[in-house]
Amino acid sequence: MKEILITKNEEGQRLDRFLKKYLNKANQSFIYKMLRKKNIKLNNLKAEPEEVLKKDDLVQLYLSDETIDKFREKKSLIETDIHFVPVYEDDNILVVNKPIGLSSQPDETSDVNLVDEIKMYLDAKEENISFTFKPAVCNRLDKNTSGLVIAAKNYDALKQTNKAIRERAIKKYYKAKVHGIIKQDIELKDYLIKDESRNMVRIVKEQEENAKLVITNAHPLKTEGNFTWLEIEIETGRAHQIRAHLSSIGHPIVGDKKYGRKDDEKHQLLHAYKLVLDGYEGELEYLNKMEIISDVDERKTLKQ
Repeated sequence: MKEILITKNEEGQRLDRFLKKYLNKANQSFIYKMLRKKNIKLNNLKAEPEEVLKKDDLVQLYLSDETIDKFREKKSLIETDIHFVPVYEDDNILVVNKPIGLSSQPDETSDVNLVDEIKMYLDAKEENISFTFKPAVCNRLDKNTSGLVIAAKNYDALKQTNKAIRERAIKKYYKAKVHGIIKQDIELKDYLIKDESRNMVRIVKEQEENAKLVITNAHPLKTEGNFTWLEIEIETGRAHQIRAHLSSIGHPIVGDKKYGRKDDEKHQLLHAYKLVLDGYEGELEYLNKMEIISDVDERKTLKQ
């Protein structure tokens, strides 16, 4: 018999979903059968699949070690260097400064990514101990955009952060250097259509099929010759939104090879420099109104 203590990382999810993650090679019918036959119990009692787990619950598996090993594939961490810089960290979230050139999520273009690096970072501190939950990135940045990214260290933090981002409670601010002179605040409200085949987007003025609303606000900070530094707040978080939106009004970001002009900058001058957290409840209320900053002069470039 194997007994599993439910921690903060596992609480809040249904028992059957927890078991499907823990016994990740077992199908649903096997899990339901084991529950029905009382070969899997919750707190030594017969359990229903939809029961929600709480911290300090005990899940008992009355299965042989061979059976557990047969239905459980243990995934090892990918060994990688750490390229990001931690900016804020507590028991629930980790906010990092992602360098230019590092993908937020695993993809086919690179062997390294922020998700794997965060797992390695926390594993080295022995904070990545969970049967089913692995740290997850909550907001994404383009590979060549630097700046602040929030990672959740437990299930509750992930659920609440994603909800706060979805409901626009968390405010995200960027700094960018653009072509041309801008002297007044800009408020842009248009629609974005993604071209999956080209991995690009285009901005349209009217609602069309598959078009998503995008809202971008920009405030000029200073001019440098024929360029302007902007502080940008996005109310929607679409892929390539800032880059495509500014380009659509004739002010592309300096160094943006996809939506901009040919210039001497190797990388686009776009940096996610500030987060203002809000929308958290319960044990995470302490995060509300917290302001986290990593300014543009702290941007890093991944050296590969």
